[in-house]
Amino acid sequence: MKIIFHQTHHTIADFDNIFKYLQEQIKKSEDALHVFPELFLTGYPLQDLCIQKPFFEKYEALLKKVEKLSSKISSDSTYLFGGLSYEYNKNKIPQSIKNVVFKLSNKGLEKVYTKQLLPNYDIFDEQKYFTPGNESCVLKINDKNIGVLICEDMWSSSFHKKDPVQLLAEHTNKQQLDFIVNMSASPYSLGKNTKRLQRAQEISSLFQCPFLYINKVGAEDEILFDGKSFICDGEKIHKQAKSFEQETLNFNLDDFQYSFKINETKNESNTWEDLFQSRIQKQKDKTHSLIPWSDDDCAEVIKALSLGFQDYAKKCGFSNFTIALSGGMDSALVLSIMRLALKEGQYLEAIYMPSIHSSPLSYDLSISLCENLGIPLKSLPIKFLHSTTKNLFGQSFSQPFDGLTDENIQSRLRGTLLYTRSNQINSMVVNTSNKSELAVGYSTQYGDSVGAISLLGDIFKSEVYRLAEYINQKHNGLIPKEIITRPPTAELRPDQRDTDSLPEYKVLDAILDGILSYRYTQKDLIKLGFEEAEVQKVFDLYKRTEYKRYQFCPILKISSKSFGFGYRVPISKSSTFYNK
Repeated sequence: MKIIFHQTHHTIADFDNIFKYLQEQIKKSEDALHVFPELFLTGYPLQDLCIQKPFFEKYEALLKKVEKLSSKISSDSTYLFGGLSYEYNKNKIPQSIKNVVFKLSNKGLEKVYTKQLLPNYDIFDEQKYFTPGNESCVLKINDKNIGVLICEDMWSSSFHKKDPVQLLAEHTNKQQLDFIVNMSASPYSLGKNTKRLQRAQEISSLFQCPFLYINKVGAEDEILFDGKSFICDGEKIHKQAKSFEQETLNFNLDDFQYSFKINETKNESNTWEDLFQSRIQKQKDKTHSLIPWSDDDCAEVIKALSLGFQDYAKKCGFSNFTIALSGGMDSALVLSIMRLALKEGQYLEAIYMPSIHSSPLSYDLSISLCENLGIPLKSLPIKFLHSTTKNLFGQSFSQPFDGLTDENIQSRLRGTLLYTRSNQINSMVVNTSNKSELAVGYSTQYGDSVGAISLLGDIFKSEVYRLAEYINQKHNGLIPKEIITRPPTAELRPDQRDTDSLPEYKVLDAILDGILSYRYTQKDLIKLGFEEAEVQKVFDLYKRTEYKRYQFCPILKISSKSFGFGYRVPISKSSTFYNK
């Protein structure tokens, strides 16, 4: 039996191009079972789009067009793809929406399966919109018995009251399946693919048949989809599609020789449990740090970020990009990643905006980096704007203009200049803040926190350095070494260092990971060996800067718990429960 995986990449609700793609595949007349991702007909995640009348009216029109394609399909071809099934009341208001699998053949369009497990944690909110199914599905196609699952259905977890995999086993009553297909729109996080493969191997061994996994590709605002569709036989992964790229994968089940071993161990976790997993590790000197990224991890993260910013820019209509370059690590890394991912016809520039506190070294390093990258560097000094603003407020309010006020106005003036330039050339400003800064509020609201999208907002500062080292290793020292080795500083006052306000990043990041995994209290972290004063300081900074995080730009999500779309915490709340 020939099977074709369509690891697709479409914009949400782009019904014309989604239909065009399906129509083109049918015109090719490749006799096979064609399998597409979850919600292929609409895109994912939909949020409130799926309850907006213009959306579901256009979607229903698409279904009618798709159904008409059945007359052009040969008797030896079948198409399985994800979509929505609506039920309306007499006023044409949706009463029920189901996440379903459609089967398209020369006999017409048929709804064959409804997703049973609707995730409702972190970035997921499917229970808000969808009605779950309650029946297993075995399709008979070309004399093959095919079990069908949608994404979350493959995961057994304490979060869910039922296990569709076990229900499928009971439904078949030990009838031999020829294979199981899982159609997914599974968001990316670093390390997630390993868990997918392990779970697929468990299911394949349980049923003694191949497991086919088809996933979508693309970035939808903050959420990334990595693809990596595959087929496994319980132990062996026979084929796997590329990561972060659209691809068509062809194979014939008869070409594979399967040998199974029963896997007695069962993976008892899914993404819900992943939220509570910490990456803190104890080192030989009894200090703690994050588990470091491997070279493969770094390569994967850079590829994910590149897809994320390119998709966001394309879907928002930008081909020009503006970055504030400071001579520091974060902006250097963002600029380097964007330059490596830049496409023909796109324009990238860096803006250096020195103040009276900026060192000559910062300018020299910025010039060196831009020369290495081959991109233009523009200089817009802010010292005169700063002085004018300071004098104006002194005259108007008769109050001293110093301390934090003086530091923050420098950052906000830079934000103003960035967006003035953005308006001038219709460019997208890309934020350069990292996850460590976001967590403790070490940034200026409407200053260095500005931007249309954040590449580093889900990457701790220590991981920023690791990515920089990896890029230099792979690209012959692209980032000047002194940018990496110099002490981090915001240069907003004389001789400023980040360590004046924060613990060393190695320590800070480990404490923050403990907090953001929702796993550790202050007492827990102190018991692990962190200094009590540092733990207290980090908790205090974290809990009082929720308002800043709430107003931050979208963050490309690469971990199981990121700030942004999946992080939902009240701004106004009592924080006493954080206390030791």
